This record gives sequence, C-alpha cells and structure tokens, in this order.
Amino acid sequence: MVKYILVCGGVISGIGKGVIASSTGLTLKAAGLKVTAIKIDPYMNIDAGTMAPTEHGEVYVLNDGGETDLDLGNYERYLDVSLNKDNNVTTGKVYSHVIDRERKGDYLGKTVQIIPHLTNAIQDWIERVSKIPVDGTGEEPDVCIIELGGTVGDIESMPFVEAMRQFQFRVGHDNFALIYVSLIPVVGGEQKTKPTQAGVRDLRGLGLLPDLIACRCTDTLLTATMEKVSMFCHVSPKQVLGVHNVSSTYHVPLLLQQQGMLDFLKKRLNLGEVTINDKFKKKGEEFMGRWKALTVGQERLFDTVSIVLVGKYTTLEDSYMSVVKALEHASMRCGRKLELQWVDSSDLEPHTQISNPVKFHDAWSALCSAKGIIVPGGFGHRGTEGMISAVKWAREQHVPFLGICLGFQVAVIEWARHVCGLEGANSAELVPDTPYPVICFMPEISKTHMGGTMRLGLRPTIFQDHTESSKLRRLYGSNQVAWERHRHRYEVEPKYVEQLESKKGLRFVGKDERGERMQMLELDDHPYFVALQAHPEFCSRPLNPSPPFLGLIAAACGANVLTEQISKNENGGYVDPHPEESKIVPESEAYTEQAKGKKQSIEGVIRVRGEVDGDLQQREEQLEGVAINGDA
Repeated sequence: MVKYILVCGGVISGIGKGVIASSTGLTLKAAGLKVTAIKIDPYMNIDAGTMAPTEHGEVYVLNDGGETDLDLGNYERYLDVSLNKDNNVTTGKVYSHVIDRERKGDYLGKTVQIIPHLTNAIQDWIERVSKIPVDGTGEEPDVCIIELGGTVGDIESMPFVEAMRQFQFRVGHDNFALIYVSLIPVVGGEQKTKPTQAGVRDLRGLGLLPDLIACRCTDTLLTATMEKVSMFCHVSPKQVLGVHNVSSTYHVPLLLQQQGMLDFLKKRLNLGEVTINDKFKKKGEEFMGRWKALTVGQERLFDTVSIVLVGKYTTLEDSYMSVVKALEHASMRCGRKLELQWVDSSDLEPHTQISNPVKFHDAWSALCSAKGIIVPGGFGHRGTEGMISAVKWAREQHVPFLGICLGFQVAVIEWARHVCGLEGANSAELVPDTPYPVICFMPEISKTHMGGTMRLGLRPTIFQDHTESSKLRRLYGSNQVAWERHRHRYEVEPKYVEQLESKKGLRFVGKDERGERMQMLELDDHPYFVALQAHPEFCSRPLNPSPPFLGLIAAACGANVLTEQISKNENGGYVDPHPEESKIVPESEAYTEQAKGKKQSIEGVIRVRGEVDGDLQQREEQLEGVAINGDA
C-alpha cells in the first residue's frame, strides 16, 4: 500500500510548499524508500503550456512532453526521478475528463456534480498515478508526496480539499499524513502566530487535521513561538517544524531531518511495515551523504564565477527557475559560488540608448564584464535583437557562451548575418518576410492551436561523424547519443545548413535521428561556444549537473577547469538521468528529400514507439493509459 503525504499551505501563496514537499521526499528517499510526487494546480488551464513565464513562472517539460508547473522540476531535481504529465493535476484536466465522460453517457443518466463525481475523479487520478514507477527500478513507489497549490480557503482549490478529506478515509489513517505550511511573520521584532492559528482553524473546519506544521520564517523559530503554535493549533511541540530562510534551498532537507521529521513520519505512517531493500537503503544513505557534502561544501566556497543571463522575462526570476538551478549545480561541481546578473535583452538594443541611456549603459556594462554569457529560451520578437548583439559580443570577444532553444536560433541568425553575409537573415517566427529565413516553422506543427502542439519531450541528438574532439560531446561522456527535452516550434532551415557550415568555425555537431534537424552547434576556435535547440536545464541534477551548463561554468572559470571537468565526465562523471523506458521516440515522417531514405530507428541506439519489444511497449502503454477513469 502506498503511503500518502499531503503538503498544503495557508496565509500566502509562494510560501515554499514545493521545496518542503521535495525535501520531505528526499528525506524519505534517504531512508531507502521509493518516492514519487504529484502536484495539484487549481487553475482552469489544461496545463501550463499556454501561460506566459511572467504569469506563472517557467513551463517545465517532462520526458513524455507534459508541460507542467515548475514544482515538478523541484521534485525531479531533489528526488532524482523522471515524472510524467499525469503527475500534474489541474482543474482543467479534471473537469475536461468528467465532462467527456458525461457526454459519453458513462454516468448512466445521473446528475453530474462536484461531489461525488469530480472528487472521485481526483481521488482515482491520485491513486493510479501514485503507483507508477518513476525511478527506473520498475517497482511501485512506497510513498507519494502530494502538493496542493495555492492557499487553503481559495475557492478554486475547494474541490481538491474536499477530495483529500475523503481520500484520507479511502486509504486509511496509517497511510495518510498532512503537512501544513504556514507563515510566521515578524512584526515589531516579534514572531506572530495568529495567521497560523487562523489557517489551521480553517483547515480543521474543512475536515483536514495537520500532522506537522512547517512554520516559514525569516529567522530561526523561537521556542516560545513553537510552543504557542503547539498550544493553539492542538499539536505537540514535536509536530511544529521551523523552516527559516537559509543560504540555499538545498539545506532544507537537512533542516527538516535535524528536527526529527523522519522519525515522526515513520511512526505516524507506520513505515516500519514497508519492506526496504538493503540495496535501496545503502543507496539512500550514500545519496544523503553526497547531498550533505554538497551543501556543506557550498558554504565554504570563496571563489566566484560571474555569469550574465540575457533573457526576455527577467522581471520574474521564476521564469528561468531551471536555468538558474542548472547554473548552480554546475557551479557547485566546479567549486565556485555563482554570481548571476540578469540583463533584459531589450536593454541592449539601440532604442533603449535613446529612451533610457542609464539602462542601456548598465546592461552593456554587465555584459562586457561577464565571464560567461547564457541566452535562454523564449518566444516572440521583443528583445531578440539584443540577444543577437549579446551572441555577437560573446563570439567576437571569446567569452564562453551557451544558447538554449531561442538562444540557439539567435546564434544561427547572428552567424548568418555577420559571418556568412546574409544581411537581414532572421527567423520566420520573428520576421515573416525576412529575405533569409534561416529559422523556419516546423512543417508538422499546428499554427492554430497553441497548447501541446510543439515538438515536446525527450528526444535524442546524434553526434555526427568526426566530432570526437567536440567539447560538448566529450562533456556528454563521449557518447554517441545525448537525450534532452525539447519545446519548440521553429528550427534551422535545412537548405541553409551547407552555407552556414561553409564558413570555417561553426559545426552542427548534433542532429536528430534522421540527420535533418540541427540540434547542437559549436564553434571550433573559441574557448566555449555551444548552443542547443533542446532545453538541457530540465535534466540537470544537484549531484549530476547538465553537461552544457557544466561546460559554460567551467570555461568561465578558466581553460584548465574546463579541461578537468571534461576529463571527469569522460571517465564516468556524467550519468544519463533518463530511465531506458523513456528513450523511445514517437513515430514521425521525414520531410526533407535527404532524410526520406533514412530510417528513424537506429539499431541498438534509437527505438521508435510501436517497433520496440513487448516489455517496453507495455510500459509505454501503462504510462499513457493512466487516467482518472472511475470504471477501471
């Protein structure tokens, strides 16, 4: 029987439920348990794919192409697991499913209502998804962490709160625990508990009783404050945890562990009855040992590395959450503290020099002093000329550079304009009537529907012949294939590839399985200049940094550090984070004449869905078939 831990919050949103949920899971994993996670988002969207990053933070992409909330990135990074799109539940998904069933007549003429039909659908969803293996072992998880987004009391979350109230009885008292995350504000130098008291009172009124209260506060929670929360919220002092601000969120699992969370959950959920494999227990202990060494070591770092992020959505740092985390992971591997400067790409453009000279000067000052430059993904025309200027600076001044998705495309545009002489070259997305559309619209993608219509999910990149010396390939352990997650609608126009590569220096070192899509580029005569159409930031882990990010940070630290990290990765320092069952590409049609004669599958390297053996196909069907079907 899977054990369930619900994490919900009160007082304000954005209080840190995601980090606490992930840290709870990590603590349990360190004890040898197999852990999975589910995020409930009460918004009406089907998924996060159509929301602007400045509205809800980054859109996080999973192996199966699911576009989800950024908290699923926290789960994957902390737990070192690979989740699927059904691990993210939204109001839109649930209502859509219930309405579809009603239209099919599945409810046998009954009046379809929030209770019981919607709440049952939510419970069915959670119960099924919680049993899907996510860690590559093929075994059912022991514990499922459920995070309820938003704030308890919000009208949009009420059906989920009611579903969880019912769910605790469905699975039984010994299999369900609740962690309530609340804010302890400081007013006039005093830690105030009234908001927490009011929040717990509301929670109890809805039929849910907190087993642990995690108190978020700026400084260490005082004993007197803890006792007050205990007294007025009807829990013992051992059930009140202080989660104060720390220098890094990677310290939170250790903070929770020090306060006895694991011991409490073992008793509360009767975890002693769960059979823990000695192998998993040993692996968990090693994992926690490495995690402690990482976080303690980070505190002792004095050397810094300065990176400038040139992006379109810099007004909200959550817009690039995974990019920042990937830079942090790489910095810790290189023994440096990350100094990240944010530059809005629009501020690098000539019009800003006229409208706001100070912003223009500050942006260029930051760019010119950077030891490394990264241009991440994005959509739309705004700020792209500033990105192109940043790429040109990095290329000409030999500053280490990493381009991701749109950053990859603007690197191609910059090369076409300033090296190949294709004046006015651009992307068909940005300038539809450009004379040289070096970036084109993917022919198989819909132009009318936005949600879920991009090239999404895990895809392979095949390193081409004679790329053995490529820095990027060597960072991937000198493997023939690199698996990364994609999210894009535009790509390099194949008819320009020969012309782009004719000028010495640029190589498309990685292509798709048929060789028609350009997916990685690298400049030869440069300390480190690489760009990827994929989003490698989604697959970075604290203990297993993303290779392209590691290369950028290492190169920014110096050529000797880059050489050292390349050598480490070639000798087992990089571990592919993806389970084998995820490495199956969707069947697709070739669209260039050159590729039409090539098979999509590559013997022993690339498998195509529908052409794999029974076990793998069965696994894929299991993942795709997870639904909230009350009849199953």
